[in-house]
Parts: sequence; C-alpha cells; structure tokens
Amino acid sequence: MRRRSKMSSQLKEEIAKELGVYDVVKQSGGWGDVTSRDCGNMVTKAIEIAEKSVSKQS
Repeated sequence: MRRRSKMSSQLKEEIAKELGVYDVVKQSGGWGDVTSRDCGNMVTKAIEIAEKSVSKQS
C-alpha cells in the first residue's frame, strides 16, 4: 500500500537540490535510493520552511 505524498513534488525537488540529494534522485530515476538520513533531513527542512511560513502569516 502506497502512501500519498504530503509535500508537493516541486517542494521535494527544491529541498533535495538545496541539501545536495537531488543528484541521487536524478540518477536512479526516483526517490527509492535516497537514504533514510537524507529523507529525515528533507523532512526537517520542510518543517523549518512551514514554521517560517506560519510565523510570517501571524
């Protein structure tokens, strides 16, 4: 059973590029070869972006 992604593809790509992970995605043709550590770092970065967005709206 696959889970639906909560992040947009564009946001995932931007974060992956910023963290230097996107090359792995491009080479393998998908997200399957990205390490769990890198995925965790991407989630952490996404949370930081969301928190900044919320604080700007307040």
